[in-house]
Amino acid sequence: MATSTALLTDRYELTMLDAALRDGTASRRCVFELFGRRLPGGRRFGVVAGTGRLLTEIADFRFDEAELAYLRDNDIVSPETVGYLEGYRFTGRISGYREGELYFPGSPILTIEGTFAEAVILETLALSILNHDSAVATAAARMSIAAGDRPLAEMGSRRAAERSAVAAARAAYIAGFSATSNLEAGRSWGIPTMGTAAHAWTLLHDTEEDAFRSQIEALGTGTTLLVDTYDIRQGVETAVRVAGTGLGGVRLDSGDLPTVAASVRQQLDELGATSTRITVTSDLDEFAIAALAASPVDAYGVGTSVVTGSGTPTAGMVYKLVARQGSDGGWVPVAKASTSKASVGGRKAAFRRRLDGVATAEVVTVADGYEELDTASAHPDARPLQTVLVDHGEADAAHLGAEGVTAARAHHLRVREELPVMALALSRADPALPTVYEVSDA
Repeated sequence: MATSTALLTDRYELTMLDAALRDGTASRRCVFELFGRRLPGGRRFGVVAGTGRLLTEIADFRFDEAELAYLRDNDIVSPETVGYLEGYRFTGRISGYREGELYFPGSPILTIEGTFAEAVILETLALSILNHDSAVATAAARMSIAAGDRPLAEMGSRRAAERSAVAAARAAYIAGFSATSNLEAGRSWGIPTMGTAAHAWTLLHDTEEDAFRSQIEALGTGTTLLVDTYDIRQGVETAVRVAGTGLGGVRLDSGDLPTVAASVRQQLDELGATSTRITVTSDLDEFAIAALAASPVDAYGVGTSVVTGSGTPTAGMVYKLVARQGSDGGWVPVAKASTSKASVGGRKAAFRRRLDGVATAEVVTVADGYEELDTASAHPDARPLQTVLVDHGEADAAHLGAEGVTAARAHHLRVREELPVMALALSRADPALPTVYEVSDA
C-alpha cells in the first residue's frame, strides 16, 4: 500500500497555502520553474536525475487521515485549510527535461503549472529528489567518462541513508554505471545487481585457501576472489591454484592501485590466467579512475564518492514562481531580483543548439505572457529539450518504473555524445555550454 509523501515538505509551504486560501489568491494560475543558477563544484555539465521518482511521489502526495490529524493537532494550518488538503490532488501540468538529459545554468529543468495552491506545496519534494539524484548522476557521469569502456559498479549503500542508497544506485545507473550492489535498487528499478564476498568471508575461514575453495564451490570458477586480505601476491597464487587458469576475476581493495594492478596482471599472466579480470574498489572517485586509465584494470567498484556526489552532495537547484495570472486574468512574468539570486521571469522553452552534431549552446526562449512557445522553426539546428511529463495530473507512464530508468539511461548515453571534447575534462571550469536567453516575439 502506498505511503503518503505529503509531509515530506517544509512548513512554510503550508502556511503560504493557508494565507492564500484566506486572501483568495490560492486559485490563481501559476507557473513554477525548477532550475539551477550555477553548476556547483566547477562541473562542466549537470545530469538530470530523479524525475521518474518525483512523478511517482507526486502520485502519492495525498493528505490521508494521519497527515491531517498531525496538522490539526499541532495547529499547523487552519481548519479550513485542513479541509482543502483532505481533497488535495495535483491536477496540473508538468513539463521538463527528460531524465538523463544534460543541463546547464538556467536550464528550465521542470516547469510546474497549476493553481498556486496545487503547485507551491510540491517545492520541497521536487527539490529534495532532484537535488540529490542529479548530484549523484552528475558525479557518476564524470566517473563513467573517466572509465571509458570499462564497467563501473555502484557499491556505496553503506555510506548513505537507507532510502538515499536506493536512489543513488538508480541515479548512478542512469548516468552510466552498469550494476549496483543494492538489492532494493535491483527490485524497485530493474538495475542489474552484483556482489561476491567481503574480507569477513576470508577471515571467517581457517585459511585463505579454505575461503577461496568454499566460494568457488558455491559460485563457480567464474567468480571474483578478493585477494588482498593478507598478502596480495600469495593471495593471487592461491586463487589461481584453487580455481585454475579459468578464474573469472580478482578484486583489489587496497594499496597503490596502479602499481598493484600492474604487478597482479603480470603475475596472473605468468600463472597462465591471462583471461582473469582485475577489479579495483578502493576509495575511487573520477580522478582516481582517470589515473588508472593506463593500468591493466578491467572494472571498477565505486562506493562513498558516487553516493555523496563526489564532493558535491547537492545540485543546488531552486524552485521559483516565474509567471502568474493577475487580478484581471492576464499573465504577468515575475522574477526574484536579489543580488546573486536573481531569476528570469516568464514561461520558457529550451533547445540545445548544435553544429555538426556537437552541442554549442543552451538556448532558452522566454515568453512575455503565457503563450505556447512554438519556436522550433526558429531553431532548425537545435534539439528541443522539454517534454510533457504530467498532463491534467496524470504522469506519462513512459517515465515511470524500471522501464523509465532504462529509457533514461539510454537517453543519457545518447545525448552525452553531443558534448564538446572540453566538456569531458575533470578539472574545475566554467560550464561547457553558454546559456543564451531570447525573448519570444510570439
